[in-house]
Amino acid sequence: MSVLSPAVLSELEKQSIELPSWAFGNSGTRFKVFGTPGTPRDPWEKIADAAQVHRYTALAPSVALHIPWDLVDSFEDLRKHAEDHGVALGTVNSNTFQDDDYKFGALTHEDAAIRRKAIDHHLACIDVMDATGSRDLKIWLAEGSNYPGQADLRGRQDRLQDSLQEIYARLGDDQRLVLEYKFFEPAFYHTDVPDWGTSYAQVSALGEKAMVCLDTGHHAPGTNIEFIVMQLLRLGKLGSFDFNSRFYADDDLIVGAADPFQLFRILFEVVRGGGLNNPDVAFMLDQCHNIEDKIPGQIRSVLNVQEMTARALLVDTDALTAAQRSGDVLTANAVFMDAFYTDVRPALAEWRESRGLTADPMAAYAASGYQEKIAAERVGGVQAGWGA
Repeated sequence: MSVLSPAVLSELEKQSIELPSWAFGNSGTRFKVFGTPGTPRDPWEKIADAAQVHRYTALAPSVALHIPWDLVDSFEDLRKHAEDHGVALGTVNSNTFQDDDYKFGALTHEDAAIRRKAIDHHLACIDVMDATGSRDLKIWLAEGSNYPGQADLRGRQDRLQDSLQEIYARLGDDQRLVLEYKFFEPAFYHTDVPDWGTSYAQVSALGEKAMVCLDTGHHAPGTNIEFIVMQLLRLGKLGSFDFNSRFYADDDLIVGAADPFQLFRILFEVVRGGGLNNPDVAFMLDQCHNIEDKIPGQIRSVLNVQEMTARALLVDTDALTAAQRSGDVLTANAVFMDAFYTDVRPALAEWRESRGLTADPMAAYAASGYQEKIAAERVGGVQAGWGA
């Protein structure tokens, strides 16, 4: 008998996880980016590869774009290409971290001309959103300083708010600005948006269409990420997730690889806070597959999120609440751990088959011949992210 009730399966049926286009290109560490046979040569091939993940999992119906990495002559044509492959174009990510002009900042720069350039880039990203039908503009800023005294910390926050205000004003009625934070790197002394509180303060000053993006790899070791998830959901400002995994810094590894229990705890708070299958809370991956094949890496990632979501849905919330209210520490913890230790993989495999999907998406993709096909057809593909 399946451990997953009809109610749990109903929630899983609605789950969707957006894929990042750049995860299918060559990307990795600052030391070396290893090429992979079959690497996409253009955004069109990235979309085709992303569609393979959705084909075998039914979990990934949309693909996020990164500008300028994914610039094409016609985004209307790219949108149709995605639809022809059974997926949609999703979040548009800006990029102000690969231009020499942004050495000392972009939206925070002292020079008004450079700030103007960075603002205009984001306005161009909104033009892309208009063409693709995308809702979210996601902003991550690699801005800060390396040495005490190097920068005016308060002045940079003021300039950031002014820049964001202009970008925000350009959004359409159904579009959102999502501000991502990261506690360090590439700046080491201070980062302009280092934590959820700074992101929250900045977007709260913008308005209802501005939200916080939480990247699970963008925190200091030991940070209680699920507490942040709870708080942002409580405040109505959690706009999206970037799911990945970290051991030390921003490792961008397969989600759940380093700490599956942390992923479970996060997803429990998502369920508890009404964030699961909530259109206002977008699930997305943000990963760099430097040594593993890209498509299987993304398949494994979405399956990991699905599995931990299923486990989070198994928590007996009535028993948990009763134990919490009575101060029964051990019972409360046992209820929580019972759900985490439940092996839902056989039940998920059975459920996938009942929906006409393969029981084992990883094995089905490996047997499909697609990887061998693209390796033979795509010669010299370097389309990516870093260094592209």
